[in-house]
Order: sequence, then C-alpha cells, then structure tokens
Amino acid sequence: MEPEVSSQRGIDQLVINTIRFLSVDQVEKAKSGHPGMPLGASHIIYLIYDRFLKFNPKNPKWINRDRFVLSAGHASAMLYSTLFMFGYDITIEDLKNFRQLGSKTPGHPESWLTPGVEATTGPLGQGFANAVGMALAEKYLSSYFNREGFPVIDHYTYVLCSDGDLMEGISYEAAALAGHWKLDKLIVVWDNNHISIDGDTKLAWSENVLERFKALGWDVQHIEDGYNLDLIEEAIDRAKASDKPSFISVRTNIGYGSPLQDTAKVHGAPLGPEKVIETKRRFNWPEQEFYVPEEALNYTRRHIQLGKEIEEEWEELFSRYRKEYPDLARELLRAFNKEWSLEWFEKLGRFSESMATRQASGKVLNFVADYIPTMLGGSADLSESNNTLLFNYSDFEADFPTGRNIHYGVREHAMGAIVNGMAYHGGILPYCGTFLIFSDYMRPPIRIAAMSGLQTIYVFTHDSIGLGEDGPTHQPVEQLPSLRLIPNLWVIRPADANEVRVAWKVAIGRKDGPTAIVLTRQSLPTLDRSVYPSEEYLQKGAYVLSDCEGEPDLILIGTGSEVHVALGVKDILDKRGIKARVVNFPSMEIFELQSGDYKESVLPSSVRRRVVIEAARGMCWYKYVGSEGMIVSMESFGKSAPGKVLFEHFGFTPESVAEKIIGRWFS
Repeated sequence: MEPEVSSQRGIDQLVINTIRFLSVDQVEKAKSGHPGMPLGASHIIYLIYDRFLKFNPKNPKWINRDRFVLSAGHASAMLYSTLFMFGYDITIEDLKNFRQLGSKTPGHPESWLTPGVEATTGPLGQGFANAVGMALAEKYLSSYFNREGFPVIDHYTYVLCSDGDLMEGISYEAAALAGHWKLDKLIVVWDNNHISIDGDTKLAWSENVLERFKALGWDVQHIEDGYNLDLIEEAIDRAKASDKPSFISVRTNIGYGSPLQDTAKVHGAPLGPEKVIETKRRFNWPEQEFYVPEEALNYTRRHIQLGKEIEEEWEELFSRYRKEYPDLARELLRAFNKEWSLEWFEKLGRFSESMATRQASGKVLNFVADYIPTMLGGSADLSESNNTLLFNYSDFEADFPTGRNIHYGVREHAMGAIVNGMAYHGGILPYCGTFLIFSDYMRPPIRIAAMSGLQTIYVFTHDSIGLGEDGPTHQPVEQLPSLRLIPNLWVIRPADANEVRVAWKVAIGRKDGPTAIVLTRQSLPTLDRSVYPSEEYLQKGAYVLSDCEGEPDLILIGTGSEVHVALGVKDILDKRGIKARVVNFPSMEIFELQSGDYKESVLPSSVRRRVVIEAARGMCWYKYVGSEGMIVSMESFGKSAPGKVLFEHFGFTPESVAEKIIGRWFS
C-alpha cells in the first residue's frame, strides 16, 4: 500500500515516517540500537534539514554550511536515515549495514567516517558542548573576516539533544558560557520525552530546565504540542531572530506510535518483528523492510540541487570578496585548509636563561599568535599559571567577538569539548590550558579529540611533584601514563625552554590529532646546545642527549625535569668509570613512529641495563627497560612541601638514583 500524499503536510508526514521506519529497520536488522528517539523525534530532524539547514550534501565540508549536531548520538540511525534521504553519500546498503564492521553507519556518529556527521557524539553532553565551540568559531570568524556587503562566514549551529544530555553537567557548563557570550546563532532543540534508560526522568531529575536556561541567558521556548510542525517551525524562526542562544523544548513521546511508547523499554533495544509490524500498521506504513516511497525521496533529494545553488551563490560572493580583500580571502582559505604558518619558528630567538617550561611556553605562544590570527585559546581560570594569555590581544566577549583570549571559568570539561567544537568547525587552531592534574576533568573530550583526529593543543602545566606545596591533591602522579594510553594523542614533555619551541612546532604542524604539551612549574636549566645535540631532535620523540665512548654500560632515560637528573647521574657514574648514555625521551608516541634502525640507534638492544627516571607512575616504561631494567618513579601520591624537598624525599636526585644503580649492578 502507498501512503496517500495530497499536500505539503502530507509530504512532510511521508518523509518523517520514511525516516522513522528506515531507522527502526536499521535497528531491527542489526539486532541492536535505539528505536525510541527516531520514532519520537524524526519530525524535528526532518524540519531542521528541510526548512532551515543550509547545506550541500555533495560537499559536506563546504565552509559556510550550517552545522547540525546530534548530541543524543544514540539516535544515530535517525541521523543516517536523514542523511540518506537528503542526498549525502550514504546508500540503502549502508543503512542495512548499521552497526556492522566496516560500515559507514556505526552505532554512534563518527565525524571522520560518515559524510554529513559534524561531531563524534554518544557520550552524552559532548555534542551540546561541541556545538557551543562551533558557534564560538562562527562568531569569531565572521567578526574577523566579514566586511560590509560580504558575509562570507554566516551560518547557524543546530543541536538536537535529549534528557540525558541535559542531565550531564558538561551541558550546563557549556550553556553558561554560551549565554555569557551571547552566541545567538546557536539553536538547541530538546527532545523532551521524560524517559531515560532507568525509567521516567523524575526518578533523578526534578529541576525546572526552562528556568535554568533562562537564568543562563538563553532565549527559551516550550512546545507542549510536540508534533505540531507549524509550532516547531515558528519556534525556530523566532530563535533565529533572537540576540541570544536559543533553547526550544519540544514535548515528545519516546517510541511514538509503538506498543512501547513512553516506556524505557523502547530506548535501547529493537522492538522485535511483531511490534515493528504493529507500529507500521498504526502509521499505515508498508510492512516491507527499508521501504522508501519514491515521492518522499524525490522531495528530499531536491536539496542536492538547492545545496549546489546555495554553495554557488556563496562562491560568487567569495569571488567578489577575494577581489576586494585578497589578503583576507587568502587567510580564510589557509585557515580552513589548516595551512598554519611555521614562519615564526625561525624568527623566534632561542632561549639561553633558565626558566620553567610553562614560562617558555607562554613566550612561544605569544610570539606564534602574531603569525596565526585564527589561533584562539584560553584556560579554565588558570591563564596566568598556565601562561596561556595572549598579552597583545583582547578577551573574547559577547561585545568583543574578535578577542582571542577565551576565559572558560572553572569548567575544564566544557573547555575540552568546546575546543573540540572549534576544531570540528574548521578555520580555528584551538588550544587550552589547565594543570596536568585537572586533565582528569577533561578526559572525555581529550579521548574524543584523539578518536576524531582533531587538531587541538593542550597546555598542561604543574606537571609533577615539583609543583610543591599544593600537595598530593594537585600533584599529578598517574596522569602522564594515563594520557599516554589514549591512542592518537601525542604527549610531549620537553626538558628545557628550547624544546618547548619545538614542541609547539610539532603541535602546530600536526593536523590529524591532538597534542598535549606537559610543562613544569619549577625553573629548569636551559641546555647548552653547543655541548648537547639540537633541540630539534625532539621531533624524533627520543634522542641521545649525552653519550660515552664505545658501547655504554647502561642507558639513562629521562623526560622533562628528570632529564637534568639523568645528566647528573651520568656525571656521578662517569667518575666511577661506569659508561652511561643519557636518552632524552619527550614523547613515546613520536618515537614509535620512527624507523626500527633509528630506535635501535637510540636504545641498542645489546644494552640491557636501562634506567628510566620520571616523577610519575612507571608502568608504561617497561616496554623500553624490559625485565632487567630499573624504573625510578612515583608509586605513591605526593606530599605537601617545597618541590625541591619533595624531589629529594622521593629519590629524584642524581645522588639517590646513582646509589640505586651502583647498588644493583656495580657494587
């Protein structure tokens, strides 16, 4: 049977039901997934794509497209069905392979995999905060690049979120910032269905969400009749006219039209064949799996031509902009192509005096900023401590959107996800800073950045017990190894100020993943490179810093501040006639990318006595020291005392380490 279509509302319902049942069929075929939200909210995503979203499905990365973020990533089947209907590079076969190995349609949206997916979502709240970063990027870039008559950056960010998204604290951290910054091109639609996995949301949630968003500075609307398409359209039109970010609550029913409507049972499991048929019958829908009415497809696929025309109009505008403002046009394209200048590296003078590596990082960052005008960053209320403040530039604020210093307040989790949002958006090189210990508060967005291949830069200072008197609550012990466990995250711990220069060069040059630069609070000597090899060897991940004649009796491996301890140990051993090589090992991840020959030249397999010195948990070092090696590390929490005292107390002095080595192998 063919559903009847006799009006615009008829075609609307036809497409909505196509999206609904393509989603249900995906979940049923995969025997896993989430049918509840697609049944309950497909009309919302359809209206956004059909009436509001500016996009070209044949060029999903077009610069001036509107962004759509499905923060409730568990409803991925609904997003894939929508993208298929609207002409993106997704086929019926892709839908039939939902959640299968090698498919374009994974269980939760993956930004690097599926055309049209703007953000990797699923961990609730991340997408909401990513969208704040996207809207921030649009606000900055439009303010920086646009000129009168040339709105070359001019687009909205739309979000569809769930109850669960709003329960997560990150959403409110990010929403507070969006309201403070008046990100008026951010529109969030809440699928307000009152159900989470455990049951009715009243089990754990009784706040007045709408009043909370009003208090955060948002324009707020509520639609009780959540399936009235006219009301939703009108609400989005009003949101677009607002001078604030907009929050639209739409009262819906999870599993709408199914026998399991308004129950938690429909959230995260297939309906089952009988209930699928019953639901399709209620909607007067054919029982055929993956049924797509030709009229529905013809209607939505008209967006292929519309999108082409919209992009062509922009290209014509940009062509005129390029003639009028050639330098800005060149700069804009370079920014979206990630062609970040490295000219600064040769022009920045080398350091000679002793200083904390966090201090060196601040000097480098302030120099780099002049060469990369779309480099934005800030700190979670620690800009002076992290040395992340750009002194020659203003703060990003609602009334000054070309400011480049972003103040996040004490909101590390939101900061990490907002930084991801800027990277997803494109055109921005984002960085952020906090103490290394508080990387724990932003672990989820760091992991997602690594998974999604986002170029984000993390400045983690106060990197060990060397921070001193703040004590064990603030002294990182397990953070370095735990960050190293994240695939595709490069962790760099420079040994002196000049290595910091190179660390920033590496981070800016790396386009396909995040980089964490780990820095000291305490002052370190700056190594004399007329005596020691060039700091540019940091780009190898590890290198021989100081050697002996012939084959060494042992290899001393250090990172960061402990490199200087290793050099002191070598001096002591030299006097005892023990031949030692010192290896500076700033980055395991980069070292692992080197050739086998290079790695063997640094760590020859014939030398089995190896000692790692690092003021952090030592487990990840066994790969390099083997069963016969020694790891001088922190295997307990720290204590409150001056940093120098703590290094002595915990045995991170040349004398203490040398004594252990001699006692084990040379006594």
